[in-house]
Amino acid sequence: MSTTTLWYATRATGITALVLLTTTMVMGLLTAKRTRTRRWPGFAQQELHRRLSIVTVAFVAIHVLTSVIDTYVHIGWLAVVVPFVSPYKPFWVGLGAIALDLLLAVFITSLLREHLSAGSWRAVHWVAYGSWPVALAHTFGMGTDSREHWVTLLGVICVAAVGGALLWRVRARAAQLQAARRVAAGQVDQITSLRLPRHVGSAR
Repeated sequence: MSTTTLWYATRATGITALVLLTTTMVMGLLTAKRTRTRRWPGFAQQELHRRLSIVTVAFVAIHVLTSVIDTYVHIGWLAVVVPFVSPYKPFWVGLGAIALDLLLAVFITSLLREHLSAGSWRAVHWVAYGSWPVALAHTFGMGTDSREHWVTLLGVICVAAVGGALLWRVRARAAQLQAARRVAAGQVDQITSLRLPRHVGSAR
């Protein structure tokens, strides 16, 4: 395989991996609040989210493979998982290594989910949210495509999608807490109203 082919493959898989990771992030933020419809039940969302995550990891793996075996620049296998040791653009490659390590942690623990407690799995799964901004910075810091207008527009769309999903989740969580407080206050008022006649009777 020629260096030119590997270079194009690295660029294409990197951009595709970013789009897939963004989609996975958005789905994760939405399904975390159990957003569903009759035509789109919760189990279907979770299964799609899981399959999309696997496809994302596959594209990341191809991106890493083509980057390392490309002889135009030297990165090395160690720099793939150990941040900031690459002889070529150590900072930006290091961000890519961090994003990969975070994704691997989530992917491996997802495979071992049955052997982990719900709290442990959820704590590690939150790492996925940290991998996205790191991967975004890696993409625009490393790639020569970042100067292209369509790539810049794609980055803006990715940021807007994740930001919109995150804002929706924060607002949904706030509404949920407010509803829970209203229910709790109503229960307290109900208990008070039930006890009040008894107290009044005893006072007489």
